Amino acid sequence: MGHRRRSAPFLLLLLAFLGLSASILGRIVKVPVGPLVRVEGTEVRIPCNVTQYDGPSEQNFDWEFSTNPAQDSKFVHVISTWDPFFMSREYQARVNNGDITLRRNSNNAVELVIGNIRPTDQGIYRCTTPSTDSVFHGNYNAVVEVKVIADGLTVTGSKAQFTSTWNLSEGDSFQLRCSASTNSSEHTHLHVSWEFKNGLAWQEILSLTHEGKFQPGPEYNERYINGDVRLDAMASDIYRLSVSQALPSDEGAYRCRVSEWVKDADGSWQKIQEKSVDVDTVVVQPTALGVFITPTNVSVTERDSLYLTCNFTTDRSGIFQAEVTWHYSESPDGPMEDAQILLSADRDSVISDSTLISLSHVDRSSYHLLIRDMSIEDSGYYFCQAALWVPQYNGSWHKVAERTSVPVPVEVITLEPNYHVFLNASKMPKFSEDPTELECRITEAQSAEANVRYTVSWYYRLPSRSEEVVKDELLATMDADWMLVVGERSKQRAQNGEIIFSKPAVDTFRLRIQWTSEADRGEYFCIISSWSKQRNNSWIKIKDVASMPVSILWSTQGPVFNASVHSDNPTVYRDELVNLLCIITIEGTALNPDDMSFDVSWFAVRSYAMDGPPVFLASLDRKGIATQARRNGSSDVSLARIAPLEFQFRIHGCEDQDFGNHYCVVIPWLRSAAGVWQQEMEVRSKPIFVTVKMDVLNAFKFPLLIGIGLATLIGLLSCLIGYCSSRWCCKKDVQETRRERRRLMSMEMD
Repeated sequence: MGHRRRSAPFLLLLLAFLGLSASILGRIVKVPVGPLVRVEGTEVRIPCNVTQYDGPSEQNFDWEFSTNPAQDSKFVHVISTWDPFFMSREYQARVNNGDITLRRNSNNAVELVIGNIRPTDQGIYRCTTPSTDSVFHGNYNAVVEVKVIADGLTVTGSKAQFTSTWNLSEGDSFQLRCSASTNSSEHTHLHVSWEFKNGLAWQEILSLTHEGKFQPGPEYNERYINGDVRLDAMASDIYRLSVSQALPSDEGAYRCRVSEWVKDADGSWQKIQEKSVDVDTVVVQPTALGVFITPTNVSVTERDSLYLTCNFTTDRSGIFQAEVTWHYSESPDGPMEDAQILLSADRDSVISDSTLISLSHVDRSSYHLLIRDMSIEDSGYYFCQAALWVPQYNGSWHKVAERTSVPVPVEVITLEPNYHVFLNASKMPKFSEDPTELECRITEAQSAEANVRYTVSWYYRLPSRSEEVVKDELLATMDADWMLVVGERSKQRAQNGEIIFSKPAVDTFRLRIQWTSEADRGEYFCIISSWSKQRNNSWIKIKDVASMPVSILWSTQGPVFNASVHSDNPTVYRDELVNLLCIITIEGTALNPDDMSFDVSWFAVRSYAMDGPPVFLASLDRKGIATQARRNGSSDVSLARIAPLEFQFRIHGCEDQDFGNHYCVVIPWLRSAAGVWQQEMEVRSKPIFVTVKMDVLNAFKFPLLIGIGLATLIGLLSCLIGYCSSRWCCKKDVQETRRERRRLMSMEMD
């Protein structure tokens, strides 16, 4: 803690000393360290900045010039940032036409720009900043010497003043040359760059910098490392660009760009001028390569051999080597990386080994493929891929072209065994719990080869009257190794020994149900599959033959359904309610209400004798979904199930068009012991006639009230008109004689 207390005053003193030193130093004006060597006719920029000043943040600058101040040569005014009339007479024209300008880079920095420097511009340039400080401290100007040397840089192409065109084939090598030299009086270095353009912008290929380093462009870095692109500095100031392997992307224009650099007094390199020359235009013809397979469509019998030939054509001459690879794919449009490689021959004619596949080199452009002992799994698409390689200068090889043929379909035809399948019921149940036995036999089979075997699959099909789409349920199936796989329907019963699958003979398969239940009623069929043994000892299915179905049914008593329509009052007046009941009765076996369901539909015949077409009114299916026909009148209908066997139909606000014979149609649904809903025959009730009468009193009630109301309104209106007429229209004005009013005289005076 004590150490910190002692250091605090020291820091304060140090800060005070630094602040005092800064105030003592004052303003600092800086220009580059000279001399600055520049080339006649080029643009020259001389920067100047000021720091540690007081006053406004934006500072002004004055530039002056002197040919030799040591010999008492006066400074003349060149240009100023704040005084437009600052320049001397000899600089007015150059400033006015923009040859000499000032470019402000920031509030405290500017550049003096001389667009076309002349030998007379060689001398001393002074940058001065007018004082804005409260105290005069520091330097307010700085000078720099500029040397102007003659243009001694010469750049020429390989064809002097005009360019040529090179027509090359892909993979050929080419070389481009340019000459660059300088006779500058100063010690300068050259920076030589080769550039390429195949569009709007030039891109750098390879450069030899002014520091003697090779610098490849971003797109050519890998080719430079591999030695494909080189730049050689030769005698007589020749700079040669060498490309050992021309690519289609190398087609375009080439130029040589040379810049001249000088090291300033501060050790930094400055580019003092730059020139370029168009050298050549290169046209690269891609190597033409065509690849095709013969024959183009092949069918091969199983266990025979497949012969295919890969042919290629090319326009390339000279030394090249071919590489051929055969591929196999199950699809003609599959990606290349998913295709299986069968065999290949590299450019040294080294062929990969295979027992059943061989590749032979017939001639320079043909390669035979031989596959022995073809099998079903060899069916698919075959194609070959060819590539051409050419030697490079360093002894390596470069791929100049690669093409893939159109896939050729190959079909392997299997010698399918010819056989039929017969299914019969050796034991048919007469009652529930009786056994059922089915035999599936192979008939009319030709002599089977040792590499063919047969398996069976057993299927069950629901009765066709089921509400759902008929589906085939797998009971059991055998794989190629005769292993039995039991389906979900029969798995538990097979484990309990209630269902037995067996193979009593080579050509016979048997299904036995020990105790046949109601859920087993339906159709059964079998499918015999033939399998062929492949080269790798695996089995592949080649044919399926299905038997005709056999129905397992026995006579049973089912219930009988009846339907009738009732109404307490089938005769109603208009706008009243009609209530109809469809009552279902059952004869025979008693059923659980939960195992019954009904679709009820209502119809009407608009005639007395039932001779008209029926009109659908509404329906209520067994799932409770109601459907109504579109009605033209104002009446409406409603449906309801009021009891397990009673269904209600109502017509609200009856109209004349609601008359007629009404009846219901019932479709019963029963649920079996297996939980499957089955549809029974539909039942139709006898019709009941609905009469709609008109109520006379109600019919004339509203017209009578309307008449009385209108009469009363007309009478009141007549009285009102008479009163108004007598009051205003028929009144006469009666003029009375004006009488004078005089006082009576007294009798005494008379």
